Amino acid sequence: MQEVSPAGQLESLQSMQSTIRKLEAALTQMTQSGASTTLVAKRLRAVNIGLAVLDKAWQLKPHSYTPADCAEAREVINGLIVSVKQSYAKAKPGSPQQTLLSRRLTAFEQVIEAMNDL
Repeated sequence: MQEVSPAGQLESLQSMQSTIRKLEAALTQMTQSGASTTLVAKRLRAVNIGLAVLDKAWQLKPHSYTPADCAEAREVINGLIVSVKQSYAKAKPGSPQQTLLSRRLTAFEQVIEAMNDL
């Protein structure tokens, strides 16, 4: 995995945690309204696994996910990368939304790289 500065690591970890909070809120709202939650639950699990993988790569924290879990999460996160890139292209240049999407994209790409190194 490429070297990432401590500030870059913190930014990516915070972005992953923000994504988790967003997905948790969406899952709660969808559950209350009776909507199908399969996709959101799958994405939430993948992002949680991604965060654990980054913690392992950068802070040597162990995780209990299997290689199969990581492979499934990698596929889901690859799909999220496509979605984030599309949203980024539509966002107003220099806007807070574009900054958030840029950080999320960087974090997702670092997760994929860390998973590939496992």
